[in-house]
Amino acid sequence: MKPDAEWRAELSDLAYRVTRKHATERPFSNDDFPKDPGQFHCVCCDLPLFGQTAKFDSGTGWPSFTQPVDPAAVGESVDRGWFLRRTEVHCARCDAHLGHVFGDGPAPTGLRYCINGISIRFRPTGADAGP
Repeated sequence: MKPDAEWRAELSDLAYRVTRKHATERPFSNDDFPKDPGQFHCVCCDLPLFGQTAKFDSGTGWPSFTQPVDPAAVGESVDRGWFLRRTEVHCARCDAHLGHVFGDGPAPTGLRYCINGISIRFRPTGADAGP
């Protein structure tokens, strides 16, 4: 795991606060991703997290997905912030905070992975890996 100073140097201020300090970006501030075929990768370590085909418009103001590309790519933990009990999701490789998962999504999973747009980077199909 990288030291905090390295994360701070590599990430924008907002990406650092969201991914490393569990902040949340404002709704409707970061959902201008292309609609082309591809995947959404962790902004910190470039792990593929969500596919374009799992993305849907939830109307919440955050990018939403029905499932990760691989269940092992996204970890979960209990978040008791804001006087609520929610399920936080994080990158399984680097532990970056991504957002939360809720049980009010569409078929086929019924899940809504509500993700901070600043925590992911879109990679079109066929694009080289790497930040």
